[in-house]
Parts: sequence; C-alpha cells; structure tokens
Amino acid sequence: MNKLGLLGKNISYSFSRTYFKEKFKKEQITNTTYENFDIESIDLFPSIIKNTQNLKGMNVTIPYKQAVMPFLDEINEKAAKIGAVNTIKITKSGKLVGYNTDCYGFKKSIKQHLKPQHNKALILGTGGASKAIAYTLNELNINFNYVSRNIRNGITFSYDTLTKKDIENHLIIVNCTPLGTFPNIEDCPNIPYSAITKNHVLFDLIYNPEETKFLNHGKQKGATIINGLKMLEQQAEKAWDIWKLD
Repeated sequence: MNKLGLLGKNISYSFSRTYFKEKFKKEQITNTTYENFDIESIDLFPSIIKNTQNLKGMNVTIPYKQAVMPFLDEINEKAAKIGAVNTIKITKSGKLVGYNTDCYGFKKSIKQHLKPQHNKALILGTGGASKAIAYTLNELNINFNYVSRNIRNGITFSYDTLTKKDIENHLIIVNCTPLGTFPNIEDCPNIPYSAITKNHVLFDLIYNPEETKFLNHGKQKGATIINGLKMLEQQAEKAWDIWKLD
C-alpha cells in the first residue's frame, strides 16, 4: 500500500487528508492512503521517513515549508528560487526531492479575477507560503510589498505603519498569516480596512472558515474576495502529478 501524507504542526483542521480520501474514493484509487504527520518539531521528520513503510511523498504545511529544506536530498529549481517547499517526492531510490506547488495553485486561483488596475499587491506575512505568493506575483508582473510585525530588510511596511493611502495604492491584498483560522475565527490582520474599495481583490490562503473576518471586511466594501480552497485543490492536484512521475 502506497502512503502519502501531510507534514505540519497542529494540523487536525487540515483539508488535505479529506481531499485525497475523497479523490481516491471517486477515482477508485485503492492502493494509496493519505494521513497526517503532525509533529511538534522538524527534528522528528527523519524518524517519519525512516519508520513509515512505502511512503511515496508528502505535502508540507505551516510551519515547516522552509524548515524541511535542509533535510532534503534535492530541491527543484522553482522551489529553490521561491525558498519554500510544500511537496516532497520520495523516489524509488529513496531520495527526498522538494517542490513547490503553492505558486501553481495561487496563480490558477487569482488570475481570472485580475484587471489592468491590479498591478500592486500587499502580502500580509512573511512565512513559507508568502514566498510562493511573491514568486507568482513576480511572474504576473505585479509589484508587491510585504507587511510584517516589524520593518526589516526587504519588509516595507509594518502593521503599525500601514496607512489608508497604502491600502488605496495596493488593490490586491493577500493574507498569508494564519490569523482567522478556525477556531480563532474572530481574528484578522490589523490593517486599515476602511480604505478598501470595490476595486480591491482580497485573497486569503485560509479556507477554514470559508469566509474569514479578513474576507468579510472586504465583502462589506464590495471587494472581490477569494479564499484558499481552490488554491489548495489546484496545488494538491499538481502534487499528485509529481508523485505519479517516474
């Protein structure tokens, strides 16, 4: 029996296991299972690899998209440029190869909503997921700025310094933070929501709940709102293609 899974921390909420379970049922794939590998520390990763028979690959989620990279034998060129891995393939010879399919999923999810005025974006958060978003925005020729708790090298805005004018100047806002994920559904990034207009696109990588507080603020202003579900489905299918290669 082939095994696949999701590597992360506190991931009982994750949709990936359900998604693949339903996919396998629908497509009558009976020789593969998908399970959660929920670990407290990335240092436990090698023991999963060692002790899980017939493991063929993994998805990687918060907080290990960058932390897992030193443990891999090879990193695909795109994932290396992004600086984050969300898919691992285990080859027949036992090599661990890292890929990034988040960029593919994000591009497929946002592209149809973009208009010519959508040429500047704010990325909320600086973790592993944000790196794939930045890479994709680059590919789409959209200028972007990061927003983080502190201004430092490469970070233009902090939540404390972000003004209404900054919101008006950036018509795409992407939430890459976990703020607002179930069960903490009243949380949201601290930005000047009053400056959001119907011309804005708000994209939240979170998909549970379906409409986060962040997206609800956008909805109230008539903005286009997109949650992370389609992105997750698209990146999952891309990962499946990678695992099937050989």
